[in-house]
Amino acid sequence: MKTGKIKKRHIIVLLLAILLAVAFYPSPDSEPIRYIDRQTGELKTEKVPGENWLVWLYNNPIGEATLATLVKRKFTSSLYGRMMDKPASKEKIQPFVEEYGIDLSIAEKQEFTSFNDFFTRKLKKSARPINNDSNVVVSPADGKLMAWDNVSNSDFIIKGFRFDVASFLDDSLLARNYNNGSLIVVRLAPDDYHRFHFPVNGIVSPVVEIKGDYYSVNPIALHQMIEIFCLNKRQYTIITTAQFGDVVMVEVGATMVGSIMQTHEGHLAEKGEEKGYFKFGGSTVVLLFEKGKIGIDNDLLANTGKGLETSVLTGEQIGVAVE
Repeated sequence: MKTGKIKKRHIIVLLLAILLAVAFYPSPDSEPIRYIDRQTGELKTEKVPGENWLVWLYNNPIGEATLATLVKRKFTSSLYGRMMDKPASKEKIQPFVEEYGIDLSIAEKQEFTSFNDFFTRKLKKSARPINNDSNVVVSPADGKLMAWDNVSNSDFIIKGFRFDVASFLDDSLLARNYNNGSLIVVRLAPDDYHRFHFPVNGIVSPVVEIKGDYYSVNPIALHQMIEIFCLNKRQYTIITTAQFGDVVMVEVGATMVGSIMQTHEGHLAEKGEEKGYFKFGGSTVVLLFEKGKIGIDNDLLANTGKGLETSVLTGEQIGVAVE
């Protein structure tokens, strides 16, 4: 009897040792995330908050198990979001500002009650001028952008992958309107301004919510799980316009995004007007256009064709109406 118990203990100890060995086994080095700074034209390398943690989660067997059972779950992101609402989280603000070179002079206020208060800060209107030409589409957010003029015939992030609009919208009937349409993806990193704005003028539909998980939308994660956009929680609105037809604007949640907050009220959208904001974490805004309705700016398409994101600012031109 005792011998049996000893053997069981040995087996348990051995299993724990194996699990620890796998957990701490070095993960492969991730490729640096390169992007084009649109303001200067320079090729830059993104500084990724929690990069080692992301690599471990998406490239290590124990990390992947942790991701599947814990990290992707709503309660994990919600719990972390609540922590970032507490006054004690203010201690994280200054180190974060210094680490990522955030310019607080363009924020409406410089004193914050919590990290989330800082994270969801509003900017002075002069900080993000809006291109008001009615034939111009503007970026809905600050972030890194990729664009495809034909979503049905273009590689998406990983070569050979086609973006499944029907799965993404969870509506095969609506998706038919965007066959061979255009796709724009703006990825917000944790150090970006996290309010999102309307890219065009129009009439807005009620918000549709699609339940899902909270995987990271960082390229480190996307290169391991390209289906993330169709798995994560997301909310979308249809903007009916005179110049661009029906534009679908989708906000996608991600790991440690406490909430997607919709602040706009009413049925009319003014280009550049705030639509809502993300609480703590990286996240994404996706725009879908019907076929032949938008001419995406050439530099954005060219950079995407090279596998590079382009940094953009809220309110700047990203495309024009096709006559």
